[in-house]
Amino acid sequence: MSQQVPQFTPVNLITGFLGSGKTTLLNRLLADPHLADTAVLINEFGEVGLDHHLLERIDEHTVLLQSGCLCCTIRGELAEAIRDLHSRRERGAVPPFRRLAIESTGLADPFPVLTTIHAEPVIKHHFRMSNVITTIDAVNGARHLERYSESVKQLAAADRVVLTKTDIADPAEAARLAERIRAINPTALLLRAAEDALNAELLLAGDAYDLAGKSKAAQIWFAAELREAEEDHCHSAHGASDPNRHGKDIEAFALTFDTQLDWISFGVWLTMLLNRHGEKILRVKGILQIAGQETPVAVHGVQHLVHPPVHLRSWPDADRRSRLVFIVQGLNRREIERSLATFLGVRARRAEPVA
Repeated sequence: MSQQVPQFTPVNLITGFLGSGKTTLLNRLLADPHLADTAVLINEFGEVGLDHHLLERIDEHTVLLQSGCLCCTIRGELAEAIRDLHSRRERGAVPPFRRLAIESTGLADPFPVLTTIHAEPVIKHHFRMSNVITTIDAVNGARHLERYSESVKQLAAADRVVLTKTDIADPAEAARLAERIRAINPTALLLRAAEDALNAELLLAGDAYDLAGKSKAAQIWFAAELREAEEDHCHSAHGASDPNRHGKDIEAFALTFDTQLDWISFGVWLTMLLNRHGEKILRVKGILQIAGQETPVAVHGVQHLVHPPVHLRSWPDADRRSRLVFIVQGLNRREIERSLATFLGVRARRAEPVA
């Protein structure tokens, strides 16, 4: 097996703020046959994982990290997951993957991931950080950079920046955002998801991650995280945090529905919800059981924007209930539940966390 596995397995981090298109990009890349020997680690913020169901390729190479956002509680679990993958590869329990891709939650600070790869004693002898790919939403990206420090850090850490949703964004706003991106990170390769031919070789290939070309702020953030990682303070400082909360007012929750949903009524409700509370809804994503449909429909909304629904080829598991995952800021879950009950006549129940 040692002849089939590189001495240092390259690690690619795919990051970007909520709703910026990380899962879409990862799904697009995993269709490339050059990534057939890639292991994937997915982190989701909140109690119930959903993004892993929206990836068409789910197998023994896909691991869902469930404990919380990377900047709070994930560092220990991330290291454990990588060590476990390496151990299983050595034992022949999984195919001999030659690359590791990590998709972080949209609320993640990327620097704890970089320092984990760089400093963790076992990992640094078998893996090396290759590059960071950051997705930025052309519709909401400027607002995210203004309001959320995580978005700025995700951009500052990037080697490749993929500007998404340029096909539906105002061209002038997209151009101004591109200028802002270059001001924060002038050395990153800037690509447009709608216009450029994105492939695994273009995005994932590269030498070992190098901070030399990054901003002074990025170097300071990395050094601070590295000190914390080496002192092993992360677990004691964050181990008791709530995985469904990020800061004081950002919360994730999931709702399920036992009954089939009327598609037209649901679409009107979701559009009205985002129109009224869009600033407070950082992301809503779901898999729905629609009346008259054999297979589920995936829906995705970000603030005031509702994306076109996607008809999945099959249900991801034996659970046929509709599932909606919300990440909100300053919005009470009960308001959404009451709205659903009033408008659709369905009663939602809070989803149980995934074990």
